[in-house]
Amino acid sequence: MLMNRIIGAFTFRREVFAEVESDTSFTQTAWLLVAVVAFLNALGARAGAIRESFFGWLVGALIVAVFAVIGFAVAAWVMAFVGKSVFHADVTFDEVVRTVGLAYVWNLVGLLGIIGGFSVALACVIAPLQFVGFILGLAASLLALKEALDLEWVQVLITVVIGWIVIFVINMIAAFIVGLFGLGVAGVSGLFSFASL
Repeated sequence: MLMNRIIGAFTFRREVFAEVESDTSFTQTAWLLVAVVAFLNALGARAGAIRESFFGWLVGALIVAVFAVIGFAVAAWVMAFVGKSVFHADVTFDEVVRTVGLAYVWNLVGLLGIIGGFSVALACVIAPLQFVGFILGLAASLLALKEALDLEWVQVLITVVIGWIVIFVINMIAAFIVGLFGLGVAGVSGLFSFASL
């Protein structure tokens, strides 16, 4: 069932997002998806750091993933709040978490960064794939959020932009903390992987 939903998110099946919006038992699974995907994405984003220190690569990826989950939670809350208070959407925080959390699987594309970490030539091949993944993840997230909010596209886009601003601020804080711990500048690039919000 979970794999069918993940495939549905990858294939932009609107009915899958409608299904998870009303499936309260999916909330915990959505959080688990976000956490696992955030960690895998951070591993890919920080692949260059593996040459410096394997331990630093793992710890840095874990810190980035924790902040990615926090950023996701805050952005989901902001988007539910904006949708409800500004546009009078009939939406809950958990509905946003379930739908956008499922769309978050598109961030798995960031794991390809590990391949790019081996050489500049491979990174040049992987970068366009990651960019396409970012665009497709954005599309899946917009579709998921539209399903959760039941609003017009312009209202959904405004809500997403506000959520992105929140994520950006949290990511800047995370980048500062990663830098304080000396885990390298390579970790900063992974912080900007908010394709799914």
